[in-house]
Amino acid sequence: MSGYHIPVLLDESVSALVSSISGTYADATFGGGGHTSEILRRLSPEGRVIAFDRDLDAFANKPDDSRLTLVRSDFRWIHNHILHLGYKNGIDGVLADLGVSSHQFDTAERGFSFRYDAPLDMRMNQEAEMTAEDIVNTYSQEDLENILRIYGEVDNSRKLAQLICRARETGQIRTTADLGNAIGSALPKFAEHKFLAKVYQALRIEVNQEMKSLEKFLSGAARSLKSGGQLVVITYHSLEDRMVKNFIKAGNIRGEAEKDFYGNVKAPLKAVNRKPILPQENEIASNTRARSAKLRIAEKV
Repeated sequence: MSGYHIPVLLDESVSALVSSISGTYADATFGGGGHTSEILRRLSPEGRVIAFDRDLDAFANKPDDSRLTLVRSDFRWIHNHILHLGYKNGIDGVLADLGVSSHQFDTAERGFSFRYDAPLDMRMNQEAEMTAEDIVNTYSQEDLENILRIYGEVDNSRKLAQLICRARETGQIRTTADLGNAIGSALPKFAEHKFLAKVYQALRIEVNQEMKSLEKFLSGAARSLKSGGQLVVITYHSLEDRMVKNFIKAGNIRGEAEKDFYGNVKAPLKAVNRKPILPQENEIASNTRARSAKLRIAEKV
């Protein structure tokens, strides 16, 4: 797992996931393979893991274990692959760690971080067409404002969108340095890094269509589970956490419950933990990614 982060809430998430040592489980976000390796460690020779990742770099972390099937795919297609692999009656559990990997942040040429002067890329799938450069140079001012406000929760999103549009009139915004120069006058003193993190989060989410993928994943994961199977999701920012919470509660990301004739909520899952599980202080002290992590667990009804 060289260059990849230490998994957050590892014991808590895998313990919630694995109900049978001979079961079949999906790790929807393989990354450095930390969660997958721990799942495999707890399974018998009959157990199976199906792991997914759209980032080709992650495949270098595949362990030599015949119980593992690693699929290169956006996790939004999880149900299609589960069916294709022959699990028509469902699997025993699905886990997703929604955080971006340290490897992606630390590989300068991927353009995920403002710490490096690099091309504005931010694609999790290196073969995808749209990059962050495309967004900042072709989106309308209104669309840029909406992305920054909704996905990054940026306070002065209108001002930033105006600055980006003004800067691109004199030349293409190609690199992280170009973007920094374009919006530099709007960065708050003493909080530049925190502010830029929100801007980059917004662009990254749009490049990778993360919210659309998450919505489709949640629906596909629920359909992929056997009755009694577990969905285990680790979230890191309020937007994705709200979507997961709403889906568990109501069966849709809006949280609007639909009821049957008898008044029962028509949702495929039920929450196992009403409040999210948070990392312990010692984990937060040793792993900065844990600061914002929340673990939600649901069971297929």
